[in-house]
Amino acid sequence: MAERPEDLNLPQSVIGRIMKDAVPDGVSVSKEARNAVSKAASVFVLYATSCANNQALQAKRKTLNANDVFQALRDMEFEEFIEPLQQSLEEFRKEQKSKKEAMEKRKKSKENGESSGEKETAVEDEEDKSKDEEEEDEGIEEEEEEEVEDDDGDDGWVEEEDDDVEKTDVVQVEDGAKAEDTSTENMEDDS
Repeated sequence: MAERPEDLNLPQSVIGRIMKDAVPDGVSVSKEARNAVSKAASVFVLYATSCANNQALQAKRKTLNANDVFQALRDMEFEEFIEPLQQSLEEFRKEQKSKKEAMEKRKKSKENGESSGEKETAVEDEEDKSKDEEEEDEGIEEEEEEEVEDDDGDDGWVEEEDDDVEKTDVVQVEDGAKAEDTSTENMEDDS
């Protein structure tokens, strides 16, 4: 889980950009108003995620999916958001599919060793980088597609476990005999 409550807040820059786009030109929004909207948006996202997590748990799954989010919005009585979110999700999936196809096309052209294809690929790479940077700057608001693993089934956060697996290495000792060394680290330091 988050170490501090502030870690659960949405980025101020993204909230500020959304608010700037929503208000008419020449209208300024105070810092207190931005903070209030930011906290409200964070609470909404956390509540929607919690409701979606409950849907997944009822279905005996640990992974949230888009249908869980849509059902959570129905439960929260925000049905008016479902259709625009479905459209955004469909656009997102189409975009991801086209990116995947472009990557496969680039791989094939590299395998074929087409020199003209390599030039086109470099241009496409630059275009993709600039497009990705623009999307990053705009901030993606709808992350309902993001899958969240839930180890304990109650909060939707991933907890990484550090399993120290014992490794057994066979090493050559100076007299030519073989010896087994069991440790949790590689034998690079002994050489």
